[in-house]
Amino acid sequence: MAIRVSPPDFKKISATFVKGVVKADAVLDDGTPQIAFIGRSNVGKSSVINSLTGQKDLARTSSFPGRTQEINVFSINGAFYLIDLPGYGFVKGSHERKGRLHGLIDWYLFGSHYEQKCVVFIIDAEIGPTASDLVTLGALEEHRKNVLVVANKTDKLSRSKYEARLQNIRDKIGDHTLIPFSSKSKTGVRELAAEIFKI
Repeated sequence: MAIRVSPPDFKKISATFVKGVVKADAVLDDGTPQIAFIGRSNVGKSSVINSLTGQKDLARTSSFPGRTQEINVFSINGAFYLIDLPGYGFVKGSHERKGRLHGLIDWYLFGSHYEQKCVVFIIDAEIGPTASDLVTLGALEEHRKNVLVVANKTDKLSRSKYEARLQNIRDKIGDHTLIPFSSKSKTGVRELAAEIFKI
């Protein structure tokens, strides 16, 4: 199903929190298209979501890695669900807790019957794709997910390093669409909205 919103209208987005889920749930089975957001812990996923929706506190931001403990479901304009997945990689706490969060991601993306219109895969523009990023991207490709890559925190790149860093990312992610992004400078907000809403 096509969802089309002209890019200039992205500020009119109505976003509301529906619920957090940790297992199969009726809300995910109601036929609403799902767009998932995934990234390493502390990569700024919540800031990307807040900037995209124009709501400062929609997704909780924190310097505490692994703050998201559930799969958070947000309704966007009543047209689709934005699925905020827990971060992967470093998670402060026990190995059991880390394993549970990673298991939740694996279940939703790869083990459940739920389908995503798109998976927005967020990486750190300054650091570039890490080993865990590339493993995750490989799994998404293996399961034939429609992946859109967001290079977040571009405001931390100096002008002299900007193009080289982005080219390095492009070389590692292959043919996936790449959107440079910064919640501070608002770089990429319109471009990301346009990509999502044309799906």
